[in-house]
Amino acid sequence: MSEAGIDLVLALHSHLPYVLNHGRWPHGSDWICEAAIDTYLPLLEALRALNDSNVAAPVTIGFTPVLANQLASPTFHRELELYFDQRLQACADAPAELAATGDRHLVPLAHYWDTRLRRLHRLFHDVDRDLVAAFRRLEEAGRLEIMGSAATHGFLPLLAHDESIRLQLALGRSEHHRLFGRYPAGCWVPECAYRPREVWAPLPNAPNRGLRRGIEEHLADAGFQYFFADSHMARAGSPLGLYGEPVGHEIERWPSPPHSAATRHSPYRTYRLTGKDAARPVSTLVRDPRSSAQVWSRQMGYPGHAAYLEFHKIRWPGGLRFWRVSEPGTDLGAKSPYVPDQALAQASRHAAHFSELLGGIAARSPGGRADVVVAPFDTELFGHWWFEGVDFLAHMFRSLAGEARVRPTTASVHLRERPPRSGLRLAKGSWGAEGDYSMWLNPKTAWMWPKLWAMETAFWELAPAALAEPGARPALAQAARELLLLQSSDWQFIISTGEVTDYALERFTRHGLDTEHLLALLREGLAGGDLAAAGRLADELHERDDLFPDMLPAIEASLGGRATAR
Repeated sequence: MSEAGIDLVLALHSHLPYVLNHGRWPHGSDWICEAAIDTYLPLLEALRALNDSNVAAPVTIGFTPVLANQLASPTFHRELELYFDQRLQACADAPAELAATGDRHLVPLAHYWDTRLRRLHRLFHDVDRDLVAAFRRLEEAGRLEIMGSAATHGFLPLLAHDESIRLQLALGRSEHHRLFGRYPAGCWVPECAYRPREVWAPLPNAPNRGLRRGIEEHLADAGFQYFFADSHMARAGSPLGLYGEPVGHEIERWPSPPHSAATRHSPYRTYRLTGKDAARPVSTLVRDPRSSAQVWSRQMGYPGHAAYLEFHKIRWPGGLRFWRVSEPGTDLGAKSPYVPDQALAQASRHAAHFSELLGGIAARSPGGRADVVVAPFDTELFGHWWFEGVDFLAHMFRSLAGEARVRPTTASVHLRERPPRSGLRLAKGSWGAEGDYSMWLNPKTAWMWPKLWAMETAFWELAPAALAEPGARPALAQAARELLLLQSSDWQFIISTGEVTDYALERFTRHGLDTEHLLALLREGLAGGDLAAAGRLADELHERDDLFPDMLPAIEASLGGRATAR
């Protein structure tokens, strides 16, 4: 690697809320099955092919514990088999249906989908239907790094109790070890949401918590070594907002590599944060606005190219996609047929362009003022939202094999070989719209937080006594599962976007009522010495929400030993 070379840390964040046993279509188990067929299996296929070709593809990929629990579940395995059957039946039915509607020219695309689905189905069985183990084997072979996250992707800065933050992180880390065989070095902080040490008052009716510790302090105490931050939080650029669009269209304010006078810190360096009471320093990797928007933006980036598969036009019945994006402004009804070979060729060209873009950043950084380009994305962008995205990644790694100025590597390797600098203080924010908390706390969702905070308080007040009573411990563990599912940041996000709002409202309400009911039965049982009713409800809820088997040690760790002897 040349003196002017830089590292590329490509980080993929994989997350879905808990959907197993909560319906199937359109927003239950079909959600995770669609992600598996569109993204997780194609990505695994591409990474295995690169491995077989000895092409380095050291992605830093995260699977949230709630997603990993689902991928490892026999329930998911059964649901995905049924989903494959449904998709393949749609392919079998399509030729006759297309001929009947005068769309015979689309029949070759039905055959294309059939061939693709059968190949992915064989891959699913080739890895014994265990996606978690398949990615774990790639990490064990040194091909990638798997980072951890909070247990159910709770929005950490808005949780009312530090015990809740500790539980999200401690359980997330222990579940990662259980499923992937090692403790993670990195943590994908949900929504890249950060809060420094400050007096906590998100709403006028929030519990009076006073001075709260910074998120980096909790990460350090949990044993994490690094996390990711958006550029504006490090004052190294403007927020990108949703889909990589710069907030207020401030693209002119993006920093030119390696830095600009308008920014305090460069996104092309890593930084060490030292919380006041943190057990150890934690490093942060800052998202690069330019390269991120190039890949993520549906307006200015690659995914909006005319040759790519159109996500929003679906043929019913069957649910197959037969059309491409087409020229800008084309109405959905006038979209042109998809041409897979043309789309694949375009993905290769875009990958080459991205490789040149990275090389250009390195070339404009004389004297090593830029160390790294950090490009974090939702994994589901690749394959699901941008169908050709997985092919783009594969071509990108092949292209970078010939780019001497850029070395793809994992976050841990980069931090070990190019130690981070000190002197950074992150600002409060997230990678959501406007770069703040407003996608999760706004007039549509403000009512949710006092309800969640009340459940937090009730749980942590009861937990010490319940832990000390052996008969209460299973019910307490299930109450924790329901509380953690209630804390998922997905419910507020879905409501704020206005999509499938009813589903998010129903899930939030259900988990809240179940938490409340179970805690009430536990309280009555501890007072009266009869915990049978709490046990029966816990068993019933566990049939539905069966995840996180090692819950109790994480609760004890989060309390810091405050169990009450009876």
